[in-house]
Amino acid sequence: MRRDGRVAAKAGERLAGGERLRVLIPAPEPAAPLPEALPLRIVYEDADMLVVDKPAGMPVHPGPGHGGRTLVNALLAHCPDLPGIGGVQRPGIVHRLDKDTSGLILVAKTEKAHRGLTGQLAERRIEKTYLALVEGRLEPKEALIDAPIARDPNNRKRMMVRSAGGREARTAYRARAYYGDGPGFTYLEASPFTGRTHQIRVHLASLGHPVVGDAVYGRPSKLVGRQFLHAWRLALAHPADGRELRFEAPLPDDLRAALGKLTAVP
Repeated sequence: MRRDGRVAAKAGERLAGGERLRVLIPAPEPAAPLPEALPLRIVYEDADMLVVDKPAGMPVHPGPGHGGRTLVNALLAHCPDLPGIGGVQRPGIVHRLDKDTSGLILVAKTEKAHRGLTGQLAERRIEKTYLALVEGRLEPKEALIDAPIARDPNNRKRMMVRSAGGREARTAYRARAYYGDGPGFTYLEASPFTGRTHQIRVHLASLGHPVVGDAVYGRPSKLVGRQFLHAWRLALAHPADGRELRFEAPLPDDLRAALGKLTAVP
């Protein structure tokens, strides 16, 4: 909005009377995501499903602040028959990853496959394992975090461990290595048995060991430019014939480089 030829300072700016206002209305965004020919790291593909290794920095689907250049836009260009499968806004998407989390994500190419995969997910028959680096020495080396998660009433963009109104959330972890630089770090595998928003990040932060580089639940890090969280492994039954499938995505270069800067300790 412009006020007397200049951009208004803010939406709540008071008027004295007599000013001339000009409001610029942006063009409407398309109701459905549009195909975009973006690179895709395809780990597996057949007539029923896809497994993609999503890079950090790519949102899964369009939303506020990122109307395009998402995984959904890339998938629509790769699979012309995808629109409408499982919904208009998130066609084919079975589960999501945060924008700055890299790694494996499942995509259904047919309605039948979408129902089968989302059913496995709801029944907790899809095994997901992440690799994470957290601040401090996390002990014991192996444990189950069983703590309900709810939206933070003071910040709608954050989640928190909270009994009142919280939903069941369980995450198992296993330490792979400890590093002694500065306050120390723990490199671990984390396996969520439930699928709450930001679950692994919230659970680890609740123990006082936030994911390195997590600016929401921890703090930015000089070690790596984003949260050190990677969806490393998926295990599931094929939605058409039931055969067991297992996939792995190697640790991306930025996370591998971060580990290379650290010194392992017993």
